[in-house]
Order: sequence, then structure tokens, then C-alpha cells
Amino acid sequence: MFVVPVSCESFPSRFRLRRGVVALLVCVVLLGAGACSGKGGHGGGSTAANPSPSSSQNRVRLAKTRFVANASLAAGAAYQWIYKPYRAGTFHKGAKGRTSALVKGGLAGLFSYHRFRAAIRDAQGDPTLSKAVAPLTGGVDRLKEFSAKIRNGSATDADFKQVQNTVNGVKSAGHDNGADVTDKVPSQKQLTSGG
Repeated sequence: MFVVPVSCESFPSRFRLRRGVVALLVCVVLLGAGACSGKGGHGGGSTAANPSPSSSQNRVRLAKTRFVANASLAAGAAYQWIYKPYRAGTFHKGAKGRTSALVKGGLAGLFSYHRFRAAIRDAQGDPTLSKAVAPLTGGVDRLKEFSAKIRNGSATDADFKQVQNTVNGVKSAGHDNGADVTDKVPSQKQLTSGG
């Protein structure tokens, strides 16, 4: 099928006019909806007079909550798909289920890396928590390298111990600052989608 390129000049002027009117109406509707969204029925009320939902107290509380959620998922993935198979010997050559364990372990390593990075980013909202997790950044960054090692089957005992130390360090930092991190095993869907 041969397609002929069409320029705006080939359309009659009424189509161009109709297209312009529709675009103008869409803009008016979108701008009008934003201006009328204030509470109390007043159209364009100032947002400065309304209390902000992200006051510093709420930001700190939400920072700890987000930190706990992300760190718990990361710790759960590391425990379920890295630490347990490691202790059971599933990562050793010739072990039954090794290929599946290596794939899941690699995914869990990346998942844990991304969730721990998000947890550290969330901890920045709380001054004491951010100071506590700052030294753990290097260990979390090594999780990315560990993920590649585990997929290749070249991870050593020291690598597995490093992962466990990182998980324990994040848990300890959270506990010391009132943000208890527990293992929350993510679903297979969460693991494969990255969070």
C-alpha cells in the first residue's frame, strides 16, 4: 500500500479551525480542573494558607516507614533466595536445583540492591537514620556486583557473608533508630519486576 504524505495545507481550513478549537477546549478544561480543585468551593485559593501534608514531622515519620518497607523487602529477598539456598548448599556445582537457585539468587541480589538503595534514599528524610545508614552504602553497592557473581556461579563464601553482613547492618541501623526491619519475602512477581 502506498501512503501519500499529507500536509496541513491540503486540509480545508475548517478542519484546521476545528483542530485548533478542540486543542483550546482541552487546555481550558485541564487548567479549569486544576483551579477548581481547592477545598471549600473556592476556585484558586492560595496553597500557602492550607497546611502542607509534608511537614517536617510527617516527612520524618514517612521516611522511617518507607525505609522499613523497602529494607524489609530487600532483607526478605536476600534471606529467601540467597541465604537459605546458600546454607542448604544449593549453589554448589552438581547440587539439585542449582540452575533455578542461581537465577533466583541473581534476581534476588538485584532486587535487594534496588530496595536497599531506595531504603537509603528514604532514610535521608530522617537525620539520625541517614547518619546511621550512611556507612552501609558501600556494602549495598557491592550487592550489584554480587548479583552478577551469583548468576555466573562464581560467588564465594566471602561474598555470601558480605551479603549477610550488609543485611544485618541495615537491620541494626534501623533498630537503633526506631525503625525495626523484619524479613518480608517479596512475591515472585515483585522479584521479577524489580519491586
